[in-house]
Amino acid sequence: GGVRPLCLLSINRFERKKNLLLAVEAMALHAANEPAHRVRLVMAGGYDQRLDENVSYFADIAARVKASGLDIELRVNVTDAERRELLGSCDAVVYTPQHEHFGIVPLEAMAAGRPVIAVNSGGPLETVADGETGWLCEPSAAAFARAYASAAADGVALRAMGARARHAAETRFGMERFGAALEGHLRRATRGH
Repeated sequence: GGVRPLCLLSINRFERKKNLLLAVEAMALHAANEPAHRVRLVMAGGYDQRLDENVSYFADIAARVKASGLDIELRVNVTDAERRELLGSCDAVVYTPQHEHFGIVPLEAMAAGRPVIAVNSGGPLETVADGETGWLCEPSAAAFARAYASAAADGVALRAMGARARHAAETRFGMERFGAALEGHLRRATRGH
Protein backbone atom coordinates (compact mmCIF):
# COMPACT_ATOMS: atom_id res chain seq x y z
CA GLY A 1 0.00 0.00 0.00
CA GLY A 2 1.14 3.55 -0.72
CA VAL A 3 -0.05 4.97 2.58
CA ARG A 4 2.56 5.27 5.30
CA PRO A 5 1.47 3.32 8.38
CA LEU A 6 0.50 5.25 11.47
CA CYS A 7 3.44 5.05 13.88
CA LEU A 8 2.66 4.60 17.57
CA LEU A 9 5.32 4.79 20.26
CA SER A 10 5.34 3.25 23.74
CA ILE A 11 8.12 4.38 26.09
CA ASN A 12 8.25 2.48 29.37
CA ARG A 13 10.50 0.18 31.33
CA PHE A 14 9.88 -3.49 30.55
CA GLU A 15 8.06 -4.23 33.82
CA ARG A 16 4.77 -6.10 34.23
CA LYS A 17 3.10 -3.24 36.08
CA LYS A 18 3.55 -1.10 32.95
CA ASN A 19 0.97 -3.36 31.27
CA LEU A 20 2.81 -3.27 27.93
CA LEU A 21 1.12 -6.36 26.50
CA LEU A 22 -2.06 -4.26 26.35
CA ALA A 23 -0.49 -2.21 23.52
CA VAL A 24 0.38 -5.45 21.68
CA GLU A 25 -3.07 -7.05 22.13
CA ALA A 26 -4.68 -3.83 20.88
CA MET A 27 -2.44 -4.00 17.78
CA ALA A 28 -3.70 -7.53 17.07
CA LEU A 29 -7.32 -6.44 17.41
CA HIS A 30 -6.78 -3.35 15.29
CA ALA A 31 -5.18 -5.43 12.52
CA ALA A 32 -8.16 -7.82 12.59
CA ASN A 33 -10.79 -5.03 12.61
CA GLU A 34 -9.15 -2.40 10.38
CA PRO A 35 -6.84 -4.17 7.92
CA ALA A 36 -6.86 -1.14 5.62
CA HIS A 37 -5.40 1.19 8.26
CA ARG A 38 -1.87 -0.04 8.82
CA VAL A 39 -0.32 0.72 12.20
CA ARG A 40 3.20 0.10 13.40
CA LEU A 41 4.23 0.18 17.03
CA VAL A 42 7.65 0.93 18.46
CA MET A 43 8.08 -0.20 22.07
CA ALA A 44 11.12 1.44 23.60
CA GLY A 45 12.03 0.95 27.20
CA GLY A 46 14.53 0.56 29.95
CA TYR A 47 15.79 -2.97 30.35
CA ASP A 48 18.17 -4.37 32.95
CA GLN A 49 19.28 -7.95 32.29
CA ARG A 50 20.18 -8.36 35.99
CA LEU A 51 16.49 -8.05 36.90
CA ASP A 52 14.62 -11.32 36.45
CA GLU A 53 11.35 -9.51 35.92
CA ASN A 54 12.76 -7.37 33.09
CA VAL A 55 14.19 -10.47 31.41
CA SER A 56 11.07 -12.62 31.73
CA TYR A 57 8.61 -9.88 30.78
CA PHE A 58 10.67 -8.77 27.80
CA ALA A 59 10.81 -12.43 26.67
CA ASP A 60 7.01 -12.69 27.02
CA ILE A 61 6.49 -9.55 24.95
CA ALA A 62 9.04 -10.59 22.30
CA ALA A 63 7.38 -14.01 21.97
CA ARG A 64 3.92 -12.45 21.67
CA VAL A 65 5.18 -9.95 19.08
CA LYS A 66 6.85 -12.69 17.06
CA ALA A 67 3.76 -14.90 17.15
CA SER A 68 1.51 -12.01 16.11
CA GLY A 69 3.36 -11.21 12.90
CA LEU A 70 2.50 -7.55 13.50
CA ASP A 71 4.65 -4.54 12.68
CA ILE A 72 6.07 -4.08 16.18
CA GLU A 73 9.66 -3.08 16.92
CA LEU A 74 11.20 -3.56 20.36
CA ARG A 75 14.02 -1.24 21.40
CA VAL A 76 15.83 -1.43 24.73
CA ASN A 77 17.72 1.26 26.64
CA VAL A 78 17.34 4.05 24.12
CA THR A 79 19.47 7.14 24.70
CA ASP A 80 17.92 10.56 25.34
CA ALA A 81 18.76 11.51 21.75
CA GLU A 82 17.04 8.36 20.41
CA ARG A 83 14.07 9.05 22.66
CA ARG A 84 13.72 12.57 21.23
CA GLU A 85 14.09 11.17 17.70
CA LEU A 86 11.38 8.55 18.37
CA LEU A 87 9.02 11.17 19.82
CA GLY A 88 9.66 13.36 16.79
CA SER A 89 9.02 10.62 14.24
CA CYS A 90 5.94 8.94 15.77
CA ASP A 91 2.33 10.03 15.20
CA ALA A 92 1.03 9.35 18.70
CA VAL A 93 2.21 7.90 22.00
CA VAL A 94 0.63 4.89 23.71
CA TYR A 95 0.73 4.87 27.51
CA THR A 96 -0.51 1.66 29.15
CA PRO A 97 0.40 1.78 32.88
CA GLN A 98 -2.53 1.90 35.28
CA HIS A 99 -2.55 3.66 38.65
CA GLU A 100 0.72 5.44 37.91
CA HIS A 101 1.09 8.75 39.62
CA PHE A 102 1.86 11.70 37.43
CA GLY A 103 3.79 9.87 34.71
CA ILE A 104 6.19 12.03 32.76
CA VAL A 105 5.76 10.18 29.42
CA PRO A 106 2.35 11.69 28.53
CA LEU A 107 3.72 15.17 29.21
CA GLU A 108 6.87 14.52 27.17
CA ALA A 109 4.67 13.30 24.32
CA MET A 110 2.43 16.37 24.53
CA ALA A 111 5.42 18.73 24.67
CA ALA A 112 6.62 17.05 21.46
CA GLY A 113 3.22 17.76 19.88
CA ARG A 114 2.05 14.16 19.96
CA PRO A 115 -1.42 13.04 21.08
CA VAL A 116 -1.50 10.40 23.82
CA ILE A 117 -3.53 7.18 23.92
CA ALA A 118 -3.60 6.39 27.64
CA VAL A 119 -5.38 4.42 30.33
CA ASN A 120 -8.15 6.39 32.03
CA SER A 121 -6.62 6.16 35.51
CA GLY A 122 -3.88 7.83 37.51
CA GLY A 123 -1.62 10.48 36.02
CA PRO A 124 -3.10 10.68 32.49
CA LEU A 125 -6.37 11.97 34.00
CA GLU A 126 -4.42 15.09 34.97
CA THR A 127 -2.54 15.51 31.70
CA VAL A 128 -4.60 14.12 28.80
CA ALA A 129 -7.91 15.70 27.77
CA ASP A 130 -10.00 12.94 26.17
CA GLY A 131 -10.89 13.79 22.57
CA GLU A 132 -8.82 17.00 22.70
CA THR A 133 -5.16 16.08 23.27
CA GLY A 134 -5.53 12.31 23.08
CA TRP A 135 -7.71 9.42 24.16
CA LEU A 136 -8.37 8.14 27.67
CA CYS A 137 -9.29 4.46 27.38
CA GLU A 138 -10.50 1.65 29.55
CA PRO A 139 -7.53 -0.70 30.10
CA SER A 140 -8.80 -3.18 27.50
CA ALA A 141 -7.41 -4.17 24.11
CA ALA A 142 -10.77 -3.30 22.51
CA ALA A 143 -10.73 0.27 23.88
CA PHE A 144 -7.11 0.84 22.83
CA ALA A 145 -7.77 -0.68 19.38
CA ARG A 146 -10.65 1.80 18.91
CA ALA A 147 -8.28 4.66 19.75
CA TYR A 148 -5.69 3.30 17.29
CA ALA A 149 -8.42 3.23 14.61
CA SER A 150 -9.46 6.82 15.38
CA ALA A 151 -5.82 7.94 15.21
CA ALA A 152 -5.24 6.09 11.93
CA ALA A 153 -8.46 7.28 10.29
CA ASP A 154 -7.73 11.00 10.10
CA GLY A 155 -4.20 12.36 9.89
CA VAL A 156 -5.37 15.98 9.79
CA ALA A 157 -7.40 15.60 12.99
CA LEU A 158 -4.48 13.76 14.60
CA ARG A 159 -2.06 16.59 13.82
CA ALA A 160 -4.55 19.16 15.15
CA MET A 161 -4.80 17.09 18.34
CA GLY A 162 -0.99 17.08 18.55
CA ALA A 163 -0.90 20.86 18.24
CA ARG A 164 -3.48 21.16 21.06
CA ALA A 165 -1.40 18.72 23.12
CA ARG A 166 1.72 20.86 22.70
CA HIS A 167 -0.22 24.01 23.60
CA ALA A 168 -1.66 22.32 26.72
CA ALA A 169 1.79 21.11 27.79
CA GLU A 170 3.27 24.57 27.37
CA THR A 171 0.48 26.55 29.00
CA ARG A 172 -0.75 24.25 31.76
CA PHE A 173 2.47 22.58 32.74
CA GLY A 174 5.22 24.86 31.49
CA MET A 175 4.18 27.90 33.52
CA GLU A 176 3.01 25.89 36.51
CA ARG A 177 6.32 24.13 36.74
CA PHE A 178 8.23 27.36 36.30
CA GLY A 179 6.04 29.04 38.94
CA ALA A 180 6.55 26.22 41.44
CA ALA A 181 10.32 26.27 40.88
CA LEU A 182 10.42 30.04 41.33
CA GLU A 183 8.33 29.85 44.50
CA GLY A 184 10.66 27.21 45.96
CA HIS A 185 13.67 29.34 45.09
CA LEU A 186 12.15 32.44 46.72
CA ARG A 187 11.22 30.46 49.85
CA ARG A 188 14.79 29.23 50.19
CA ALA A 189 16.17 32.72 49.57
CA THR A 190 13.97 34.35 52.23
CA ARG A 191 14.60 31.62 54.79
CA GLY A 192 18.08 33.04 55.40
CA HIS A 193 16.70 36.38 56.70
